[in-house]
Amino acid sequence: MKILYLADIRFPLERANGIQSMETCHALASRGHDVTLIVRPDTHTPARDPYAFYGLPRIPALHIEVAPITGPAAARRTGYLTFTIGRAIGRTRQDLIFTRDLGLASLLLRLPAAVRAPIVYEAHTIAADAAAARPELLSGAEAASPAKLQRLAKRDARVWRTAEGYVTITVGLRRELEGRFAPRPRIAVIADGTRATDYTDQKDRTDDRDGHDGRPFTIGYAGHLYPWKGVELVIEAVLALPDARALIVGGHPQEPDLARVKALAAQLDCATRVTFTGQIPPGDVAAQLREADVLVLPNPRSAIATDFTSPLKLFEYMASGRAIVASNLPAFREILRDGENALLVEPGDPQALVEGISRIKADPALGQRLARQAREDVRDFTWARRAERLEALFLEVTGASR
Repeated sequence: MKILYLADIRFPLERANGIQSMETCHALASRGHDVTLIVRPDTHTPARDPYAFYGLPRIPALHIEVAPITGPAAARRTGYLTFTIGRAIGRTRQDLIFTRDLGLASLLLRLPAAVRAPIVYEAHTIAADAAAARPELLSGAEAASPAKLQRLAKRDARVWRTAEGYVTITVGLRRELEGRFAPRPRIAVIADGTRATDYTDQKDRTDDRDGHDGRPFTIGYAGHLYPWKGVELVIEAVLALPDARALIVGGHPQEPDLARVKALAAQLDCATRVTFTGQIPPGDVAAQLREADVLVLPNPRSAIATDFTSPLKLFEYMASGRAIVASNLPAFREILRDGENALLVEPGDPQALVEGISRIKADPALGQRLARQAREDVRDFTWARRAERLEALFLEVTGASR
């Protein structure tokens, strides 16, 4: 199958959007599909090699095409849309178009089906809801205007009604969309994933930190430091556990969140027990996670986290061989089971997070049991398994056979 994947992002991109797009395209191409990924130019000089950046082998079936665009942000967006519309026209040029860009999907769906391939849209949230909540979710974000919210709501409805195929990353997101817009055909819930593929020949990584190596007990967190991620609770946990330290992996240098969280650690007088790596290459994250004794997902309830989020770090945590303490949110409960493959605690409650971490700290056998089960469960959430599930939907949409 010829698949055109459209991602209006500078590339390679260190954020989850870039990682997920590259891993998904690579996994689909590894299954024998001919995949073309169209992106914006890299902002680094010289441009970086995406395969080296993401630590993936080159495969002939994956083609990365860079749209020739320049200028300010508005001009780059317009240039990308113009380029991809031209690339998408032609019913026989590709068998299917796949994107997680709502605006682009809405625009392409205005084209007659006779002049384009079927379109599958992947939703990660409800755009109007996320835009309305931005001031609470992101540092310094401005409130969306009523006109913008109305425009996004119309796009959500249009793409839901008219896309030939639809993907949501959580059951909760699908349920909410169906409640608003009515059920639709050719839809699949397909979570994100991790690159871990074969565990049988690996050392049992759940046993390689036994708490007796002289290092302090380490609480690990990886990902963005936006307010809706709840990383402040990690700092509060370190304050409450004087014989523990924190390892915080991530933080974009051009955003205010890294400085904000560092300032909180200094304010609470525990900065010497918190290590901030800052932004690191995606391929280096796994080694950092294995430096921790417990990994935390401390998201509070929010418009995104409660029902919709499927964070990459959840699956990376599960593959790492480390115990997980996570907020007891519906989206996380789709993957995690309290007392079986993680400990789930009250969202946004610092004391609950501390109690969960303390249970792991006091009972290494519990942590090892949870970590082993999580590592076993994540076999079903690799990028390869994700590609299989996408393929099944794509075949349904196109009416083709494998």
